[in-house]
Amino acid sequence: MQRDNVTTPSTPTGRARHRRRSNEAVPDVSKTNGGSLLVNDRNKYKSMWIRAYSSIWMIGGFVLIVYMGHLYITAMVVVIQIFMAKELFNLLRKAHEDSHLPGFRLLNWHFFFTAMLFVYGRILSQRLFNTVTSDKFLYQLVSNLIKYHMVICYSLYITGFVWFIVTLKKKMYKYQFGQYAWTHMILIVVFTQSSFTVANIFEGIFWFLLPATLIVINDIAAYIFGFFFGKTPLIKLSPKKTWEGFIGASVTTIISAFMLANIMGRYPWLTCPRKDLSTGWLQCDPGPLFKASTVTLPGWIPPWFPWREFTVLPVQWHAASFGLFASIIAPFGGFFASGFKRAFKVKDFGDSIPGHGGITDRMDCQMVMAVFAYIYHQSFVVPQSVSVEMILDQILMNLTFEEQQALFIKLRDTLHDRLIRQS
Repeated sequence: MQRDNVTTPSTPTGRARHRRRSNEAVPDVSKTNGGSLLVNDRNKYKSMWIRAYSSIWMIGGFVLIVYMGHLYITAMVVVIQIFMAKELFNLLRKAHEDSHLPGFRLLNWHFFFTAMLFVYGRILSQRLFNTVTSDKFLYQLVSNLIKYHMVICYSLYITGFVWFIVTLKKKMYKYQFGQYAWTHMILIVVFTQSSFTVANIFEGIFWFLLPATLIVINDIAAYIFGFFFGKTPLIKLSPKKTWEGFIGASVTTIISAFMLANIMGRYPWLTCPRKDLSTGWLQCDPGPLFKASTVTLPGWIPPWFPWREFTVLPVQWHAASFGLFASIIAPFGGFFASGFKRAFKVKDFGDSIPGHGGITDRMDCQMVMAVFAYIYHQSFVVPQSVSVEMILDQILMNLTFEEQQALFIKLRDTLHDRLIRQS
């Protein structure tokens, strides 16, 4: 076979000068959208069906866990956290260095579970307290655990810190300190998201389920619109993302948010907050956000329009804000993850979900959305005034039984004196 003659420039020494290649992974031009529809690429159908099959299993499992209640959803979040931490720990792992540092991986998990105890201890302490108030022994035990929670967590962290210093090895310092910093970065990223997620769950499954569902809807809609109509690349970090998919998914997500809020908001077991760690069904006053109101359309609406008034739940207007954020801002969590993977030259964070990559690949946008949902709920939904229930919770959690009795007697005497004065 005849080879083409190629002339290469040479240096004065006679050696061919080769241009140094960039370390940045360059996407295959043939695989980008650039003007051609993905639907015309027959090789994409196999991956689409694998992705669809995995999505069905994930959605089915997710619905089952949500049906089981708050504790099971929290357990799911913990399992997801563990898988995310495992994938991220493995990202910078070097087998050769690890072989010279026995037990070093165990130190990562020591810090992980210490952070878990710290974060969940702060979030669930009051609910655990409310669960065991009927048992005197458990009441006293939980009271002491809550009281010394910070001391226990700090002691565990210092133990890990000393463990790290003691295991420092000559010629391995750079790798060990790099892993130490990487571990703490993972803890910040993973537990920031999970802490807000768990807080949303116990404020009412609605405030967890709706944001999480909107991210899934946005992801699926972007994939479908991009697959069948995508031609214009959206961002270089994700060559397969298209403007057609982004716009189609945005419209779909906002409409879905408004409709889903109306459906979810009618079930007390989704809207009621959980004040303890029991697993029973909840019944409560849904509050004004979840009570239907009638909206009358303004007079300038054309007379041929079939509806002059319609019924909505006030929470639907908040849901529209969630849909707007999930469709416009949350996808940048995915873009950030794409850039991160390019920096480390990996296609996916893991391979635990066929067609989707790893757990972290599915949670990139969820992390951004969970934080937004919590901040929005605390800022625009939860009443900012101090309630009797909030004060009572603080009294039960922070005062001993004798102090609570003294407070009761003092409050009784004060109210009695005030009644005498008024009469």
